[in-house]
Amino acid sequence: MKLIEGVTVRPLKPIHDERGYLLEMMRPDWPEFEKFGQAYVTIGYPGVVKGWHYHKRQTDHFVVVKGAAKVACFDGRDGSPTKGTVNEFFPGEKNPILLKIPPHVLHGFKAIGGEPVYVVNFPTEMYNYQEPDEFRVPWDSPDIPYEWDVQMK
Repeated sequence: MKLIEGVTVRPLKPIHDERGYLLEMMRPDWPEFEKFGQAYVTIGYPGVVKGWHYHKRQTDHFVVVKGAAKVACFDGRDGSPTKGTVNEFFPGEKNPILLKIPPHVLHGFKAIGGEPVYVVNFPTEMYNYQEPDEFRVPWDSPDIPYEWDVQMK
């Protein structure tokens, strides 16, 4: 799959022992790190699409820590070499990745596998309650060539 310009995927490596495991999700010495804005967890319930939205200033860094998700990104940016490209990712407990999503790239996610999904985000900006840097587009927008339903290929 050709990645949208600015989107990156870093496979994460759980460190296991008989007690459990440790999973590093973000480090300042990784090239994906720009700056720390805040950290939060968002939970998606089965059958619900949380998207589409984008940010004008903020870069998102998603890590799924429980369950599994279908994360989709769409590049609608004028002048982008990947304009019109859709990327689809399946992060989860069995596929631990850090997904970096740059400003102006539309994105959303949906729980898959019949259970809620827990997504930790490390955005580069703090949430501004007076002027949120979040711009929404309907999940079923005809302007985005993507279907959230299960694809039986």
